[in-house]
Amino acid sequence: MIWTIIIGGIAGWLAGKLMRGEGFGIIVDILVGIVGGWLGGWLFGKLGLHMGNGLIGSLITALVGSIILIWLVRLVKRG
Repeated sequence: MIWTIIIGGIAGWLAGKLMRGEGFGIIVDILVGIVGGWLGGWLFGKLGLHMGNGLIGSLITALVGSIILIWLVRLVKRG
């Protein structure tokens, strides 16, 4: 549980920076990272990709999912 929060926080923060934004604040960034981790895991599973069970694989999966989630949120906010 603690690792999920730490990895989610790092992934959410990185995704906010990579998407050229200021992020949503530390709490929301952590939540985006956690949801992004789930989204990335689901998406990678559907595509038949496996990043591994280690720290780096989890971080990459959560980061990709977080970036997709931020992109979707911004897309909905525009429309």
